[in-house]
Amino acid sequence: MTMEENIKQHFRPDEAAFIDQVRDWISTVIGQYRPVLTFFLNPRQRYIAQTMVNREIDVKVQSNGGWDGAEMQRLLFYPSYYEPTAKDFELEVLEVNYPTKFIELHHRQIMGTLIGEGLERNAFGDILGDEGRWQVVVTSAMAKYLHTNINHIGRAKIKWEPVSDGDVLHPFEDWEEVATTITSLRLDSVVAAGFNYSRNRAKQLVESGNVRLNWEDVTRPDATVVEHDLISVRHAGRIRIDSDNGLTRKNKEKVVLSVVHA
Repeated sequence: MTMEENIKQHFRPDEAAFIDQVRDWISTVIGQYRPVLTFFLNPRQRYIAQTMVNREIDVKVQSNGGWDGAEMQRLLFYPSYYEPTAKDFELEVLEVNYPTKFIELHHRQIMGTLIGEGLERNAFGDILGDEGRWQVVVTSAMAKYLHTNINHIGRAKIKWEPVSDGDVLHPFEDWEEVATTITSLRLDSVVAAGFNYSRNRAKQLVESGNVRLNWEDVTRPDATVVEHDLISVRHAGRIRIDSDNGLTRKNKEKVVLSVVHA
């Protein structure tokens, strides 16, 4: 078995392409003695990347998502002698300036506008909201694109205003830790455990397109979840898989989840 095959056997088959991408980034650092900056990655992708970097002697990695609790972050792979700075991540935070007295904006509208413009989810970072204020973490290049090309969100005419480090929103999310056992690491089982739903209700939510796994639409209730996955359930909230602690004597999965309610 090659080293590449050995790495892939520890992850899901659908993660093979991303593993190849990480291998290319690491190879570039080693071969060209220079840092490599990625697009925005979710927690699961960053876990995979960190696992692979841990096998290397001469390569290190750091992440930055514009604020301390960021879910979507860029990674910087770099030679061990290099000393990264915040500027290396080429991040900007833009605030949505809109007529708050007359219009109310929501997270889904901002997300929908950005995706509707043809942007991939990895092209921008977290969308931060607090009492009617909205900010988006973007790359420096993407900031220029937004200023030039997007001046409406829904019916609201907007302007993008740069935000200084001290004015970046830090939304508070009340994550609750849930240590439990489940019959399997199927998506519907985890959703049922996280929100205390019946298995049938959770299954129907997945099949009806109300559940996303790592920001991707998933309609298969039997999709397998693993550590560091993030599940979003419309109108319910989110679940993060913090740890999978193996099986009980009755062959149930012992897991620790973090749950935040919408």
